[in-house]
This record gives sequence, C-alpha cells and structure tokens, in this order.
Amino acid sequence: MRGLVERVLETIRKSGLIRAGDRLAVAVSGGADSVALLLLLLELRGELGIVLSVAHVNHKLRGAESDEDQRFVADLARRHDLELLARAAPVERQPASGIEAAARALRYDFFRELARAGRVGKIATAHTLDDQAETVLLRMFRGTGIRGLAGIHPRLILEEEGRAYGEVVRPLLEVRRADLQEFLRARGQEWREDSSNRDPNFLRNRVRLAVLPVLKETFGESAAENLADLAEIARAEEEHWGRGHPEVRAAEGDLKLASLSELPSAGQRRLVRSWLETNLGSRTVSFRLIADVLELAAGAVGRTLELPGGRILRRAQRELRWEAAEDQPADYEYVLPVPGSVEVCELGVRIEAFLTDWDLVPETERSHLLDPAKLTGPMRVRNWRPGERFWPANTRQPKKVKELLSNRHAVGIEKKLWPVIEAGGELVWMRGFAVPAAVQAARGASRPLWIREAGCDAKTVA
Repeated sequence: MRGLVERVLETIRKSGLIRAGDRLAVAVSGGADSVALLLLLLELRGELGIVLSVAHVNHKLRGAESDEDQRFVADLARRHDLELLARAAPVERQPASGIEAAARALRYDFFRELARAGRVGKIATAHTLDDQAETVLLRMFRGTGIRGLAGIHPRLILEEEGRAYGEVVRPLLEVRRADLQEFLRARGQEWREDSSNRDPNFLRNRVRLAVLPVLKETFGESAAENLADLAEIARAEEEHWGRGHPEVRAAEGDLKLASLSELPSAGQRRLVRSWLETNLGSRTVSFRLIADVLELAAGAVGRTLELPGGRILRRAQRELRWEAAEDQPADYEYVLPVPGSVEVCELGVRIEAFLTDWDLVPETERSHLLDPAKLTGPMRVRNWRPGERFWPANTRQPKKVKELLSNRHAVGIEKKLWPVIEAGGELVWMRGFAVPAAVQAARGASRPLWIREAGCDAKTVA
C-alpha cells in the first residue's frame, strides 16, 4: 500500500496542507479513517519534517463504548510514543442544533483551545472522499448554492474574535474509505466501530447506507468521485469570486439598490448572500432566502419581508432597509425555586431544579450538575446580557456569552433569548454548556442539583 502513502503525500504537497516544522495533532476517534490517517502520517513524518501528537474528544454519547474508544486511542498513542491531548466533552441529550452539530462544535472548541495555547499549530482530521460525497448530497437535498456544493474544504482557519490561531487540515479528501480499511488490514491494525454510524436516526447515516449505494448501483463506482469533483470545481469558483470581486462583498447596514443593479444575476446573489451573512451573523443563508430578498428588491416600495430570527426588511426608494420587528422580545427574568420549577414561556419551556441521585443522571448530563452547597442567594433564570461571561468546566478561561453562542451558530431571537441562571451575582448555568467548575458537583456527589428543561403550554418563540 505504498501507493496510498504516496497519494496522501501528493495531496498534502499539492494543497500546501503541511509544512516542515509543523506541530500537528491528529484527531483520532478510534475509527478506521482516523487510525489510518495517524499511521499514514507516522510513515510520512520524517519526509515531511513534522512533530506529531494525538487529539481525542470523548463526547460520552455511547457510555462504556465511548470510554473504550478513549482507552483504545490512548493505547495507540502510547505504542507510537506520541503525546495524547484528550478532552471529555459530553453532548447534551437533545441540543437545539442536533447531536452531530453540537459534538462537532465541542470538538472544534477543543481544537481552537489547543491552537490558541500554542500546543499545536495544526490539527489533521480524517475526512475522506466518501465524507465529501455525503456532504455534497446532503447540501444539494437541503438546498444550497455554489459555496455549499464546495463541501468540506481541505483546510480551515481556526479563528477567535477575528484572530487566527491555527488550521484544521484534511489530507484524506481524495481517498476512499475502503482503501483506508484495506491499508489497516494489510498492517494488522485494528480499529473501533462506532455503533452510532448505523443509527438511521442520523440523516448522514441514511445517505451513507441507503442513498449512496443506489447511486453506486445506478451510475457505477465513480458516483462518489464525481460528487467530490463537483465540490472541487465549486470550491475553485468560490475562491475566484472571493479574491477578485470586492463588489460582491457587503458591509453591515442597509443595502443600496444601485449596487445590486450594476451586477449580473450571479453577482447579485453573491452580494445579497454576503450582506445577509454579515447582518444576520450566519454562514448558512439558503438559496431560497436570497431569492426572496432579490424579489423584494425588484418589487414595489414599501413591501416587507420577515427573515429568520424576527428581523424585517423593507423595500425603500433607494435601499433595502433593516427594521426592528414590532414584537421583538424583551429581556426576561424569573426566580427559580430549589427544588421547584418556573415556566419561561418566552422560550416555550419550563426550567426545573431538583436534587437527585448521581447514578440516576445520564452520563451525558453529569457535567451540568451543580453542588447546592456552592451556590449563594436565590437562583434566577433569565436571558444573557451583553458583556457577560461564562466559564464552562474543562475550559481554560471564561468566555463572552456572545462568543460561545456564535460558536454554536445561534442567531436572531434564539441567540437573544438563550437562557442562563444567575446565583450570587455569577452565571452558574447556561443551556447546552457544562456548568463552571467552581459550582460543579463532584463525581459521585450524593445529592447534586439537576437543572432540566421541559415543555410548557405557551407559544414557542425561540
């Protein structure tokens, strides 16, 4: 399988993914793809002149199976005399963004921390050609533009508050998953099987297990390669427009209609997309939304369009103008009795606080348990306020709540109304994040305090 090693080296050099002297952490889950990536880079590290380590995130989603994955990865790192950079980052059971997206956000938070702290300069992930094909299909079916068709990029800059700290690189985007498994078998290297990869509740699994096999049967083995080629073509076109056409990049505020009328239709779509992304704080603007905005621009003066998140666009004489929605929600705050509950119908939920037994709490929820002895004053449920900071356990320092939510891709009303709990003048709980270490219940605590959300009868607005 020297041919595979050479192909990966060619991809690395062609795309400039890795350079001599790089301190590179390989993200290893224990699955075949990531284990193969580690072994391939071990074979190439002398030729590339790099320093390797292993990064692993345990999301605790599969209980003992997840812990076995971590032990497997730790043993693999030890056998190859590599530093292991591990993090336990449990995912809440029903995150608003979905389990896969929430887990990815936690992993990339960890990667960003490693890069910011100077532990590594780059992180290599094991995304394959098959992953690329699945991503392109998913985006096509959901509705996307050229940038969505570009799929998974070979490199991703790790940024925080506009500052770049490192990169994520993907050396296996031109390699089939089956080739990696054959590579491992030839070396007698075992890997871990993730049982959740067969769970049909995950849309990506249904694409992998049901859709792609039909495409392969109908169009032959090249179906996945053709989808990956489409991604490369789309990526090249995106880069072309991004480099040489400042006229399709927009700033905050209203959009002058004259700037639209001077462009061809392709340029108009790109300008509107850039403008919406800048003003909505989202990188997932749909083709349909862009079309609706262009229709508004071409329509009569005075027409309006309500956008996701509750913001309103009005067609004025010379511009598209942002207006505040009349029903823009106000701040809220409620006292939370302990034990007890309070309805927060701005969110459509009831927040419950009750003492429980450690063993009755699912593993994925234990990072959210509070020690009641460490809490002072009444507990108040409210939405966060500008400038506030929160310090999730297992992170190096507190972060602005705004930054944490941006990393979770929360926007609009959802972002504004995101719930926190204050006690003694400090934020001690925030939806979707581990509680601060200063108030977190110790492992095995006898009567920890569990904060939980349930439905209420009022209209959901977040």
